[in-house]
Amino acid sequence: MWCVPNLTPEFIARMYDLLGLYERPYNPLEPVLGLDEKSKQLLDQIRPPIPLSPHHGIREDSEYIRKGTRNLFVTVEPKGKKRFVKVTEHRTKKDFARVVKELIETEYAEATRLHLVTDNLNTHFSNAFYETFEPEEAKGILEKIEFHYTPKHGSWLNVAEIEIRILDQQCLNRRIPDETILKQEVDAWMNDRNAQQKGIDWKFDRAKATEKFKLGACQN
Repeated sequence: MWCVPNLTPEFIARMYDLLGLYERPYNPLEPVLGLDEKSKQLLDQIRPPIPLSPHHGIREDSEYIRKGTRNLFVTVEPKGKKRFVKVTEHRTKKDFARVVKELIETEYAEATRLHLVTDNLNTHFSNAFYETFEPEEAKGILEKIEFHYTPKHGSWLNVAEIEIRILDQQCLNRRIPDETILKQEVDAWMNDRNAQQKGIDWKFDRAKATEKFKLGACQN
């Protein structure tokens, strides 16, 4: 559910920036990516589950063993019909910087600039790269990125949230006991979605935002 308690000038400016970004024609040299994080609690079984039968689904004991949590960085390119999920132990500035560097070097090496949509979490700013890499390397990475931040109470404007909901429904909606199995499950889900070229058809554009929020003329 959208939660927009106050349409501040900053909210409007950032919203129009993101919606204008999503309206751009697909350009593989300047891909538009949404990135967000998702935590997953690892839970092991106390007793083996009762297998599927003609009259019942798989039945699990209500008790379980907590095995900690892991973080998932979820990146999606809606018009490129690709997504990349990285499982990490933590969600620090260095984790974020390393994930972005890996995207640039392995998945988007041919791109001239990445338009990266993310929220205002304190780990998502340029200082994360200077705290992780040598200054010259950090500068080189940042020259290939243009950050586009969601406004406060505007996380729904990040396409990565849509992909995370699908990941939750299709892959993470069950007990997963350890990091190894989590990575295997997530990789299988990701590879299948990419093989099927599943994209995201974002419908909410600037014209609809202008009408919904009763704003002035749509900004360019």
